[in-house]
Amino acid sequence: MDFTYTDEEHRFRLELREWLATALPEGWGETVFEPEDEEERYLFRRDWDKKLSSGRWAGINWPVEYGGRGATLVERGIFAEEMARAKAPESLNIIGHNLAGTTILHHGSQAQKDRFLPPIIANEEFWCQGFSEPNAGSDLASVRTKAVRKGDKYVVNGQKIWTSYAQYSQWCFALVRTDPDAPKHKGLSFLLIDMSSPGISIRPLRQISGESEFNETFFEDVEVPVENLVGQENDGWRIAMTTLAYERGPEDCLGRQVRFKQELEKLLEVCAVEPTANGVLADDPVVRQKLGRSIVEVEAMRLVALKSFSRILAGDERGPDASVIKLYWSHAAQRMNEAALDILGPAAVLSEGDDDAMAGGRFQTSFLQSKAFSIYSGSSEIQRNIIGERMLGLPR
Repeated sequence: MDFTYTDEEHRFRLELREWLATALPEGWGETVFEPEDEEERYLFRRDWDKKLSSGRWAGINWPVEYGGRGATLVERGIFAEEMARAKAPESLNIIGHNLAGTTILHHGSQAQKDRFLPPIIANEEFWCQGFSEPNAGSDLASVRTKAVRKGDKYVVNGQKIWTSYAQYSQWCFALVRTDPDAPKHKGLSFLLIDMSSPGISIRPLRQISGESEFNETFFEDVEVPVENLVGQENDGWRIAMTTLAYERGPEDCLGRQVRFKQELEKLLEVCAVEPTANGVLADDPVVRQKLGRSIVEVEAMRLVALKSFSRILAGDERGPDASVIKLYWSHAAQRMNEAALDILGPAAVLSEGDDDAMAGGRFQTSFLQSKAFSIYSGSSEIQRNIIGERMLGLPR
């Protein structure tokens, strides 16, 4: 692997850093943070997305003719790193930029591109993903939400779950069953659904961390125009695979690696000053061993992503490498968070607002959030199956 960047890539990084320095509020990440109230945080992120659009930092991988920058794979990795390093707010429309828009670019008709891409890149219309169902999560091809064609419309009935930001979204791309008699991978279609349509109801789900970005979404006789079918009827599985390839890519891993490293650095700071009977936590050889293992794993996370970058740049398609990346960072991050709680002791499990909480309760929050890493975007069991079958040639 070549770890050096070109002059053009260095200029790209510098341009982004300079923009972030002016776009983020003064003191951001140190004394100024996102609002704690969920509704206020939504408004804050919506305004942040407008800034991203005005600076041409939304959908940077999109072609220039559709409002993007035509960013290379390396530039997308740099973008993920720098956004994480600056602790920039998460885009509210990340599903629109990275998944919906990218899928429409690859498989949509010209009319769909003309209709949907401009408001996505301008962050005027926000998107959610309608894939998972109560009985079809890891086994995504088992979705039961039905779409029956009636004239120039599909009538959709069913339920989706874990629909991120559905309560704030104007549109949803959904995997639906259009042929109940076909093999499960063959009878699926990919629809674009207006979330203001009659018959849609949304129920936010309160998570263990206290947040409620996920939702249950119900469809009851929801009418969807036929022109909102992406690709051909019953070809939805192939199209959905494009969507998932960009959900698990190496760019995402690089951004996560920076954020995990920031969490680890905070843990190191606490260990350097937290008193014990024999000095501070960092003096304990068992603690040092656990910290050392976490440092190695977080650095290995970056190298695993860069290896995938090298393969793609050499001409390989995005494929099972994404499963290796997803499997590794999910469990490495979980081990790091478990180590943090082991090292810091009972006070680490106290939540924000408790006077005795460590570092404002951040370690408890990170630990709780990490439990979902090995489930969403494809569970670890599914990733192992993909690696075994597609990389190692093992039988199904």
